[in-house]
Amino acid sequence: MTATPVNSKRREHSVDRAPGDSREQKEAEKLLVDWLSERLGVKLETTRLPLPGGGWLEIDGACESPPILCEAWAHQGPPKSAQKHKVMADAFKLIYAGQLVSGRPRLILLFGDVEAASHFKGTSWMAQAIRASGIEVHVAQLPEAVRAMIRKAQARQFR
Repeated sequence: MTATPVNSKRREHSVDRAPGDSREQKEAEKLLVDWLSERLGVKLETTRLPLPGGGWLEIDGACESPPILCEAWAHQGPPKSAQKHKVMADAFKLIYAGQLVSGRPRLILLFGDVEAASHFKGTSWMAQAIRASGIEVHVAQLPEAVRAMIRKAQARQFR
């Protein structure tokens, strides 16, 4: 895997936040990837993969040995229609990224809530497509304080 770890610098929290600001989710997704790293006994890092036609794509968690690619979603509660499509875009991104790295990487969609993951683990066409593509679905248990922070951010972001 020819990839570059991304340095994650935290921004200062400001009092005035845009309604669509997703900082809480991004911080929680880092916690999710750390949880998966510990569970699998590997170091997963945010990574940029160069694209053959120029540019790059960013993966939430990647490891060269063993080859693992992971996309995390911290959303709490059942996903709305557009959110389901976001997760499917992440799944497709994993499939494509898996073709860009050497070996056969383990592909993982990681959720921070059982309810958010349920649509992608059941009998929906999306769940079946994910399984047929060899993508694993994992759910991590976030601390209640983090879950509450995400729910508060989701309420602020609601339009």
